[in-house]
Amino acid sequence: MVTVEVSPKVLVIETDELLAQHVSTDLRESGYEATIAHDAAAGLQQARAMQPALVVIDRMLAGESGLSLCSHLRADGARMPVLLLMARDSLEDRVACMQAGADDYFLKPYRSEDFLKLVRLYLQTDVLPNEQLRFGDLILDLTSRRAIRNDRTIELTRKEFELLKYLMEHPREVLTREQILENVWGYDFMGESNVIEVYVRYLRLKIENDSEKRLIQTVRGVGYVLRET
Repeated sequence: MVTVEVSPKVLVIETDELLAQHVSTDLRESGYEATIAHDAAAGLQQARAMQPALVVIDRMLAGESGLSLCSHLRADGARMPVLLLMARDSLEDRVACMQAGADDYFLKPYRSEDFLKLVRLYLQTDVLPNEQLRFGDLILDLTSRRAIRNDRTIELTRKEFELLKYLMEHPREVLTREQILENVWGYDFMGESNVIEVYVRYLRLKIENDSEKRLIQTVRGVGYVLRET
């Protein structure tokens, strides 16, 4: 019996035709099946029809912002990773990405090698089935990338998942901001360090109800620790 390996489908939603062709060519040469949509309406239709493994959206689209399109995808129930192409990297921009449901962003000008590295990160499939991390009443499912607490399923963006995973892999260990930046965002992360505070705040809102214990504790002047008290 011959096993046919299917290439992951990537949808590129980009108004700039030259950039769209550049991105799609890079993807195809790297073994992915790339499809281009040039506006938000066509992108939403293609996403519904083809169910891609990953979607790349330019924040600046003709007729509708990439942020709005990302929100529509999430409202539709789409769970695939979504990467935004952005021209700026301010704290406000990152918060807007999170609020729209994007998993990550890539800064222009477009650089093939760095972009493909990010794509490979999101499409890697080396997690063992049913592998989970547990801390108290919090469960992190490494296959579905969802958290579960008190029978409540919690959807996470990729960076929220990576941050929570890192904390749960080092329970009761105080992790410095530098350690978190290095292990969750990577050596080449050049943004402001307060991005960690933003993601911790969003994680707490998701995994901690009013009646539930706080698990992610702030260690002033140092960083964060996962513990129950």
